[in-house]
Amino acid sequence: MADKLDKKSYENCLEELQTELVKLQQWVVAQGLKVVVIFEGRDAAGKGGVIKRISEKLNPRVCRIAALPAPNEREKTQWYFQRYVAHLPAAGEIVLFDRSWYNRAGVEKVMGFCSDEQHQDFLRACPEFERMLIRSGTILIKYWFSVSDEEQEKRFLERINNPLKRWKFSPMDLESRSRWAAYSQAKDEMFAHTDTKHAPWWVVNSDDKKRARLNCISHLLSQIDYQDITQAEVVLPPIDKQGYVRVPMQEQSFVPELY
Repeated sequence: MADKLDKKSYENCLEELQTELVKLQQWVVAQGLKVVVIFEGRDAAGKGGVIKRISEKLNPRVCRIAALPAPNEREKTQWYFQRYVAHLPAAGEIVLFDRSWYNRAGVEKVMGFCSDEQHQDFLRACPEFERMLIRSGTILIKYWFSVSDEEQEKRFLERINNPLKRWKFSPMDLESRSRWAAYSQAKDEMFAHTDTKHAPWWVVNSDDKKRARLNCISHLLSQIDYQDITQAEVVLPPIDKQGYVRVPMQEQSFVPELY
């Protein structure tokens, strides 16, 4: 296993990649591209961490995160893909799916939230659905974050014992541990049907969080042939304060300065 990345090296590499992401964002807007990036994997595999690093320097009006809750009673009666379609990008947008329609092939299959017939229908329909997206001009990129059971256990324990991360741990995480083999089998079956030439799965080794983030972002950048758009020079005009009288400060309510 490679040596652990030191913090400074990681931050320097991340800054370089995030600078390129900003260029990619500008290209997406200028060219009217529609980009969908799917992040799947086991619980605590590091999906949220890389999504945060991708989006944190970008314009939220251009790059948004879709992290859908469990379907409500109405949504359960819809065509399965319907509620995901509502979150797809228009021209000039990037959508990062923190889990996606692949819930049906994973948690819904393993936990019995869908029937065997619904699961099999999904495996048949999904490649066609994704082919339709691509034909419509959508760029679709799919990542599977692979984490070892030993590393997953370590991260679960950290979530349980760290009050800042406790909210990340859910009863479903416990089930994912007790049904580890079932999740593995479901993932293998999902790959067999949906790892296609037109929409392949890209597997990210995520035992090392820092390297996983850098590798994933670097690969994402390589999937879109973008160019650096020269920005017009910006000159700040002087402030014109003529005619303005500020309201007396004692008439306003200020936040106490405790720090």
